[in-house]
Amino acid sequence: MYSSPVIDKRKWTTIDRGRREGNEMPDRQCRVVLVTCGTLAEAKRIARAAIEARLAACVNVVRNPVDSIYRWKGEVEVSREYLLVIKSTVRRLPELERMVRSMHSYNVPEFVALPVVSGSREYLAWLVDSVKANAK
Repeated sequence: MYSSPVIDKRKWTTIDRGRREGNEMPDRQCRVVLVTCGTLAEAKRIARAAIEARLAACVNVVRNPVDSIYRWKGEVEVSREYLLVIKSTVRRLPELERMVRSMHSYNVPEFVALPVVSGSREYLAWLVDSVKANAK
């Protein structure tokens, strides 16, 4: 039979504590951006450039290709692509998108920004700090 666990406040996550204390999280500024690339080399080149330009705090390069099925110019296409999962902020998105477009081999590269709903306070603070244009 299921019984309700005893709540141990010492085990609350930073999100739980922040919500209970009424503190604002930096999550409203954070975004996860999805970009697919035709080659692993292109994906790594874009990822490194985004980090070096402080347009992203972290980029995950999915080394195993993903199969993408999509419609292009009226035809169904199937491609093997490499996925980038980019962590950035809403303020850095326009410049990040310009950089991706300038470096990407596709005519219309994928650039989809998703809002971060919640996350670790420490991680999100680090993310925001990492993409500040004037930081060293």
